[in-house]
Amino acid sequence: MSLYYRWKNFEEDEDRPEKPRRFGVTEMRGPNHTLLTQNVLQDIFESMGQFVDGLKFSGGSHSLMPKSFLKQVIDMAHQHNIYVSTGDWAEHLIRKGPSAFKDYVEECKQMGFDTIELNVTSLEVPEDTLLRYVRLIKGGGLKAKPQFAVKFNKSDIPIGGDRAFGAYVPPPPRSTELVEDVDLLIRRAERCLEAGADMIMIDADDLCKHADSVRADVIAKVIGRLGLEKTMFDASNARASEWFVRQYGPKVNLFVDHSQVMDLECLRGCNLGKNHNSVLGSSYFLF
Repeated sequence: MSLYYRWKNFEEDEDRPEKPRRFGVTEMRGPNHTLLTQNVLQDIFESMGQFVDGLKFSGGSHSLMPKSFLKQVIDMAHQHNIYVSTGDWAEHLIRKGPSAFKDYVEECKQMGFDTIELNVTSLEVPEDTLLRYVRLIKGGGLKAKPQFAVKFNKSDIPIGGDRAFGAYVPPPPRSTELVEDVDLLIRRAERCLEAGADMIMIDADDLCKHADSVRADVIAKVIGRLGLEKTMFDASNARASEWFVRQYGPKVNLFVDHSQVMDLECLRGCNLGKNHNSVLGSSYFLF
């Protein structure tokens, strides 16, 4: 690694860990709402590839691409020691029948994917079925990454789901706010880890967007139970990713947009970034 990128904020006597990393993981959003060409991805990988641990095809975007193109992108990521993850797509396949998910896992493996993400909210399956999916992914030789989200409005709860509201009482002054039972979410995430899941993705957008500030209490509870190493936060909002690094240090695992990779790495190493002059030491800040 170039000496220009050595820094000492991870540990006093430790430089930035080499890939594959167990902590301080940066997963990058791939093609989704905008088209990222191979040239753009190659530029990112060649200039910042040492800071990118994973590439995720969000929103099922990989299903729209020719398999030849997708394979080229995956191979290019692997050349830079970057794992490749699926996004929200499995929920569209399970409606095809009992064997559809197993076929999906096999196809992902053949294409070269390393990780399959399971959006628990969109899947709307019982816990036993969710755990079976995790075991199928692991049995297929891939990594499993269930994604959970904390909801703040009853209208967001899936019809027929087994999710509860009101069991977790938020701190004042938001005492009238409806919040999903965080303990229920954590228990399901713990069972996924017991079944072999490699990482738990938490949608941090809901923890920031649906409340008037960052829900540091909820985040602390999730990390306290699941552990920093086994938890990744979807912090596509730049200010949210800065808050996570300042609150939990450079070892926090984050999923960010491709445009945030350099800023995030500056924050991890040097406490720099677009908002580095602002004071964000508080547990809460307004969005």
